[in-house]
Amino acid sequence: MMQPTALQDRRGLRFSFEAAAEIVPETPPEPVPARVTELSFRGCFLETTARLAERQRVRVRIFHPGESFEAMAHVKYVRPGGVGLLFEDMETHYRTVLQTWILAALDKEAKSNHL
Repeated sequence: MMQPTALQDRRGLRFSFEAAAEIVPETPPEPVPARVTELSFRGCFLETTARLAERQRVRVRIFHPGESFEAMAHVKYVRPGGVGLLFEDMETHYRTVLQTWILAALDKEAKSNHL
């Protein structure tokens, strides 16, 4: 069984997740390419060259084979090479997509821990 770390306790359980994404700031509303590297029920980490500020609101779109996810979010923190986003509003359909992806990541992690 996976033991939570201090980082997981503070930000929730996060999983490695690889997917293409785009960030659409409110102004100007021009999509900026990004790459998801971590995903949770509450948010994600995106590798991007976009210049975003903490607390800035954005729309995030994540593209994984066969499905996509979209939600409003705000920038929780900025790091060199990327940003941490906290999801705000999402439609029920996208919440279901997110749950499916996270359950698959949990299953994958559980299987790799048993090898």
